[in-house]
Amino acid sequence: MEGWTQGWKGILGGANLTPESISTNVTLTMEKLDAGWTITASHIDVVGKVPGADAATFQKYAEAAEKGCPVSKVLNAKITMNAKLAS
Repeated sequence: MEGWTQGWKGILGGANLTPESISTNVTLTMEKLDAGWTITASHIDVVGKVPGADAATFQKYAEAAEKGCPVSKVLNAKITMNAKLAS
């Protein structure tokens, strides 16, 4: 999910925060529906080391990235996320 990670880096940069590292993993759930195979859910796990950010700030910008993701917008699927600030 390189695009999501890059978008999130941009959001953090707009808040004058520069991540040292961001690790993103996406798990997709696919189901065979009447119309064929469909992505029905997407879960994003992200861990980032962002100097100057506390857990609440980290979560705020992670949620903004999730909501603003163009791929997430086109998926007709349940999208969940777990964001964790690394120390």
